[in-house]
Amino acid sequence: MIENAFVTFEGETGLLFSDKRHKTHPINYHYESGAGVFIFSPDRSYYGFVVKGGATITFDSGDYQSSVVSGQSFSLCTDGHMAFNGDIVIVEVFHEKGVYPDTNYRAENRVVGKIEETGRLKYIDGCTDSLLIPPVKMGDPCLNHLHFPTGIDQTCHTHPSHRIGVVYRGHGTCWTPFGTVDLYPGLVFIIKEWDGKKHRKGLDGERHPVGSHKFQTEDHTLDVIAFHPDSDFGATDVSHPMINRTIVDGIPASQIPKIQTGSL
Repeated sequence: MIENAFVTFEGETGLLFSDKRHKTHPINYHYESGAGVFIFSPDRSYYGFVVKGGATITFDSGDYQSSVVSGQSFSLCTDGHMAFNGDIVIVEVFHEKGVYPDTNYRAENRVVGKIEETGRLKYIDGCTDSLLIPPVKMGDPCLNHLHFPTGIDQTCHTHPSHRIGVVYRGHGTCWTPFGTVDLYPGLVFIIKEWDGKKHRKGLDGERHPVGSHKFQTEDHTLDVIAFHPDSDFGATDVSHPMINRTIVDGIPASQIPKIQTGSL
């Protein structure tokens, strides 16, 4: 565990880390292992990824039930519970606090199929990623699959908000100026956010931004699932495929404020 950049939770289960008092992105991080039941609260949103085994999600209304297995992810916002037998990462978002009320954010109820061998989008330094659960509106959280081929040595970087991740398959290392961590399947971690100001002394005696890190692989590939509590990508009320491609006398409806839907 490297407090200034990359925090790992080896062998820990249940509520791993509570960040519910975060001013902008209040979140709890859970890792459920073995057999049990996880209860969902209707005033929160949830994102999950099944690392091993499986689970059954049931809404209290009784009108929906879905099974998820290793390699699948889900999001939801509803009364209900999940009966699990395996290892599952669950991110609990307090969507009535922080920045989330600004866009009336709520997670969609959806289940996503197993991750693919590589990502659909180009990332950095030969890596790829896929948006497993994209932001419905700009600013919303998202869940991502990052794929690292063999022989990767990323450019050292930071993120503006915390990242929670889990290694799904493969092996590698995470290098930070404060130490190096081995990565293996089932390892849950948090990459610390950098606020653009905080620096800490590294092993080299120099000061480095909090959260500085890079992933490395040698002769193994590495697949990581990462949750982002925010985004700068996605639709807005005046720019999305439906309104952009609705044409009135040759003009997109996104450019005609008087016909756009007002407050809901």
